[in-house]
This record gives sequence, C-alpha cells and structure tokens, in this order.
Amino acid sequence: MNSQGLIGTVIRFVVSVLVLLVVSWLIPGMEVAGFTGALAAAVIIAILGYIAEALLGKNISPRSRGLVGFVSAVVVIYLAQFIVPNMISVSIIGALLAAFVIGLIDAFVPTELR
Repeated sequence: MNSQGLIGTVIRFVVSVLVLLVVSWLIPGMEVAGFTGALAAAVIIAILGYIAEALLGKNISPRSRGLVGFVSAVVVIYLAQFIVPNMISVSIIGALLAAFVIGLIDAFVPTELR
C-alpha cells in the first residue's frame, strides 16, 4: 500500500468512527458507548466488511451502492454487536436505518483520496 492509500484508509476509518457516533445519536435502535465504543465498532465493522468483500467479491462493498452492498452493510452492522456487546447495541431496524444513513453519508463525503 502506498502512502496515498494509507492516508485514504486512515481518513476513511476516522470518518467511519465519526459517522457511527452521529448515526447512533440520530437512529433509534442503535446505541454506541461513546468514542471508545465507536472506535471498537468501526474496527469490527471494517474487519467484517473486509471478510465479506473477500468472500463475495468487490461488488459487495457499500461503495457499489447496490442492493447487495446495502444488505451486506446491514448484516455487518448487526453482527458487530455480538463481537463487541458492551460497546454497540443494534436492532434490525436500527441496522437497516444505520446502513441507509451510512450509505448516504458515504455517497457525499469524500473518504478516499483520488
């Protein structure tokens, strides 16, 4: 990974943490235990997203903004609560709404250096 790729990854990760905090504040059915909880959840969501992308291919990423990307984002967000149970709590409706809001933010916030 070159320096631009590393910087882009760091920016994307920081934006993910901030988005999780904002989404947990806006969305009923999703609670994150402060910045530390959002940080832990962002790490787990990134790892689960990477695994899903490795298993199902590049079309699974939320960046593709397709139905498969949306559904995989919902599943990843929902599963994260079982890995860090004291840090994040998500209902099915909360995961659906969070994936939608994260997808909207991802569409408008430049999180990768081009």
